[in-house]
Amino acid sequence: MTIEIQSADLGTPEFAALIDTHATLMLSLSPPGSCHFLPMDSLKRPDVTVWEMRDWGQEDGETLVGCGALQQLSDTHGEVKSMHTLARYRGAGLGRKMLEHVIAVAKERGYDRLSLETGSMDGFKPSRMLYRSFGFEICPPFGDYVEDPHSVFMTRTL
Repeated sequence: MTIEIQSADLGTPEFAALIDTHATLMLSLSPPGSCHFLPMDSLKRPDVTVWEMRDWGQEDGETLVGCGALQQLSDTHGEVKSMHTLARYRGAGLGRKMLEHVIAVAKERGYDRLSLETGSMDGFKPSRMLYRSFGFEICPPFGDYVEDPHSVFMTRTL
């Protein structure tokens, strides 16, 4: 596997399909009103930067395997968004690779804090474990979020 992270081309049907897959998974794991993924229109806002991961080691060319995003909340605070790896590629460290990239960009931008929201249900346990391994800790809701038993809010200083 030869993975490359690059700016996402949000206009391709392939990327739209990836976001649809992400949305379907999030909606299957979270009750209505407790699902906070960014739809495609929101990913195109100027305060959101989106990356895609491609596997260039395929015989038939490159394959889109995942994505991640960084939303600017303030001059010093960012939010990790849209972390997704296709099911057949999970367990290979690709989420870790994308999170490393998001954190590096947040540091380059001079952010001193990076936060995120993820689910509290069992289906989100691997995500919570990944974030904890990077030093994210449970925190109160931030930004426009409100307390929700189906959400876990996490943050870390940079």
